[in-house]
Amino acid sequence: MSTEAPMASTAGPTEPAALDVVAPRKRSRAWVEALALPMAWLVIIVAFSALAPQTFPTWTNVSSLLASQAVLVVITLALIIPLTTGDFDLSVAAVAGLSAVVAAQLNAVMHYPLWISLIAAIVVGLIVGLVNALFIVVFGVESLIITLGMGTFITGITLWITDSRVITGVEKVVTEWVISKRMLGIPLSFWYALVLTAIVWYVFTYTPMGQRMLVVGRNRDVARLAGIRVSLVRAGALIAASLMAAVAGVLLLGTTGSASPSTALDYLLPAFAAAFLGSTTIKPGRFNAWGTMIAVYFLVTGITGLQLLGAKSFVQYLFYGGALILAVTFSQFVKRSRAKSGI
Repeated sequence: MSTEAPMASTAGPTEPAALDVVAPRKRSRAWVEALALPMAWLVIIVAFSALAPQTFPTWTNVSSLLASQAVLVVITLALIIPLTTGDFDLSVAAVAGLSAVVAAQLNAVMHYPLWISLIAAIVVGLIVGLVNALFIVVFGVESLIITLGMGTFITGITLWITDSRVITGVEKVVTEWVISKRMLGIPLSFWYALVLTAIVWYVFTYTPMGQRMLVVGRNRDVARLAGIRVSLVRAGALIAASLMAAVAGVLLLGTTGSASPSTALDYLLPAFAAAFLGSTTIKPGRFNAWGTMIAVYFLVTGITGLQLLGAKSFVQYLFYGGALILAVTFSQFVKRSRAKSGI
């Protein structure tokens, strides 16, 4: 009897003491995971600035790098919207390309006013989003298959409209308001991408729709039990993704001043790489807007730095492909690790 009392008395205070130690460790680990990619980005910026001081850290290179990736940022934002709800959309790059081609065809070839041409480009995104939602949500077909087929179908339409040629002669006001005009020395295209990133971040973080999307993405059965209209949320995400991709198409048109039937397709792999890499930072284990933007510029910083040091053009495929493999693997590791530790 006398030996049991001290054991009971010492066990009591040990539990909260252990919790006091574990909680800061979890917080520290969460901070490390959230900031690992931004810190790595800073490291490669410093490294390339030291290795290529005449070209890499110049303002010309910085402003060009920021502006040139605006289209990729917006396409990746389009991609993470349905990914948040658990659906893939492999058609976003093709939608961007078709939207650019439709606007260019109407304005440069058929001589419609620019505002009508741009509205038509956005409507293209709306139509594709509705069709995707119909097949995926209503008919219950796997999103990966439907959007892969839709992307291929859209590419065929794009080639048909353009006759496999580049459309030129678009009104110069488009390029003026996308790439020529600057704010703080940086082309407006970057600022458009920044604003859209902030909007997606706000929707994901502070709106009921954003919270519903997160719940649906984590567990659809739980979402249904909670009274969330899962089908409506998924459909809305697919439509929003296509609309965002159409906006990317308009930015692409303004960036190049022309519409090519194949240019936008090159954005799909980098977008996936950035989306999954972005899910490992800021809010690890979750697709998020700021992580997406950081991932885009992290990847392009690495590629640009290597090319300035003399690397061949194929390095971007190695970089994006390798980044996608590592990012998907690491994001799965982070999700499992955080689930076990309760972070």
